[in-house]
Amino acid sequence: MDAEAPTATEPSADREWWLRTLAIFQSPRIVFEALRDESKEQAEARQEPVLALVLLAGIAGVLLAPSTGRLLDQDLVDNSLAVVAVLIFLAGAIYGAAAYWIGGASLFVGLKGAGSQGSYRRARHLLAFAAAPLVLGLVLVWPVRLAVHGSDTFRSGGGDTGAAVTVFDAILALFAAWAFGLLVYGISVVERWSVLRAAVSLALMLLAVVIVTLPFLIPLSSR
Repeated sequence: MDAEAPTATEPSADREWWLRTLAIFQSPRIVFEALRDESKEQAEARQEPVLALVLLAGIAGVLLAPSTGRLLDQDLVDNSLAVVAVLIFLAGAIYGAAAYWIGGASLFVGLKGAGSQGSYRRARHLLAFAAAPLVLGLVLVWPVRLAVHGSDTFRSGGGDTGAAVTVFDAILALFAAWAFGLLVYGISVVERWSVLRAAVSLALMLLAVVIVTLPFLIPLSSR
């Protein structure tokens, strides 16, 4: 036969990005260096991992919201953990999408202000992979917290108080700090900048967010 049978010796681009998603915790430089490739093939190959990270990080963010700890106080929920799970999933999807698009836009502005030549899409993908520690916290911490406190986690005045909650909150804060540090490090790797310049670009991003949101926050605070 003239044509040779195709071999599967090399992983597909899609599989490579799933592997990189897992590698973000041990070898983040490799992942962030790969983000420099903005070709259509690579951008499409990492869309599913990005979607998973955005959704799970959004759920992690919703679980941290004070209002989530009072969900079972609402008549709408009616003491149903199944309803709570659905509400958290839907809210997490919305929150994750908003953080991805709006937060990605803010990051893009900050990076451009510091001299980046990268695209808006790369800024969004960078933000998504930097959020991986939040996903890890969701997987490792929240199942234990729910096993310890059960439905009291979503009810005010329940048994989820004391030292145990303080420990859980401290651990989750460490995961959030990890995500922030990973974002700074990711910027420095992707853009080939120093960590200081990456931190400055992130400061510009936060400044842009404050400037945009401050006119809306002042009327609310004066009520």
